[in-house]
Formats: sequence, C-alpha cells, structure tokens
Amino acid sequence: MIKPKMTVKPFSSLTTQELFKIYQLRVAVFVVEQQCPYQEVDDDDLRSFHLMLQDDDRSLMAYARIIPEKNQTVARIGRVIVAPDFRKAGLGRYLIQAAINQAIKLIPYTNKIVLAGQAYLKDFYHSFGFHDVSDVYLEDDIPHIDMEMVISNRHG
Repeated sequence: MIKPKMTVKPFSSLTTQELFKIYQLRVAVFVVEQQCPYQEVDDDDLRSFHLMLQDDDRSLMAYARIIPEKNQTVARIGRVIVAPDFRKAGLGRYLIQAAINQAIKLIPYTNKIVLAGQAYLKDFYHSFGFHDVSDVYLEDDIPHIDMEMVISNRHG
C-alpha cells in the first residue's frame, strides 16, 4: 500500500483547493458512479472534521468526515470514500482506522462512534468492532445499515 499523507481539518480551515477536491471526489463517486442524483453538499460539512488521505502529488486518495454529535459524546463517521484509482490497495481499512482514531482524539468526550454503512460492507465494518443497530434500509436507493462502536476506558 502507498503510504498516504493524512490531513484532518475543520471546515473553516480547509483551503479552497482542498474543498474543491473533496466535493469533486464525492460527486464523482456518490452522485455519478453510484447514480444517486441527490444533494451531496449539506450542513454537516460545516461542523465536521474532514479527514483526507493524499499521495505525494496531493491527489485525494480517500476521504471521510467526522461529525461531533450529542454534546460531543458521539462521533459520526460519514461520506467514507476511496478514489477509484486507489481502490483494492488497503486504503479503506487505513481510512476507517484513521477516522476512529481521529474521532477519539478530536472529540474528547466521545463514548460511541456511529455510521450508516452500505450494507454490502457490513463485515468490513464489523472487523473494526462496529455492530448493527438497525435493519437494512434504503438511503438514496442504496441498502444501508446503521452501526455503532462503543468506546470504553475514555478519559475525557
């Protein structure tokens, strides 16, 4: 696996180039590739930490956002994406582990991490310690399942 450079920033610290690359990748995959003609940009972007994995050329290889919820006791991981050119190289696993670590680091009172994962990735998320908290449902016509991971031994 290529060793990516990890950057994590709140929305207010993103450069215009970083924001452009994030939205470009999210639209290319979530709207075009997955054929989901739904609003991609939302207010959650404004309060999220944006985790970017880049190569030496500053190409955006993978991305996820981490959203503080419920008085900073819950972290929600979302918009998890690996760019098409970088798939099948272990970046998804690297990205999720980085998102978990950063959620714990950046949101001091987090005792639970939640996500709405695509149902076909259920076993992948289970391998990190997430467990199902819902049945499979359709979100933007794609099967999803809500999952959570309880964080123990926190010292806020």
